[in-house]
Amino acid sequence: MAFKSFVVDRALKKLGGDLKDARRRRRIKSALMAERLGVTRATLDRMEKGEASVSMSIYATAIYSLDPDKLSVFANIFSRENDVLGQIVSDRELPQRIRGASKL
Repeated sequence: MAFKSFVVDRALKKLGGDLKDARRRRRIKSALMAERLGVTRATLDRMEKGEASVSMSIYATAIYSLDPDKLSVFANIFSRENDVLGQIVSDRELPQRIRGASKL
């Protein structure tokens, strides 16, 4: 069974609500948005409610559909330059000293 938390549920609900608001600000009808995403209106409705059962690829397609530049933000969430915690952990594991002559 997958780990599911209240915090994740709340974030998905916010994402879904923000997606709905962005669609409405652009005056895109739900039927057209669903068509663009290649899903049914029922799936779009579940997505806009923030239900976890909606595929991540549909969210990515929605991001691209509404603002193509934002897809790079989504795609780079865990990239090395954005992974501050990973960099801290990695830096802690650096050797205290390096033995032998350097061949640079």
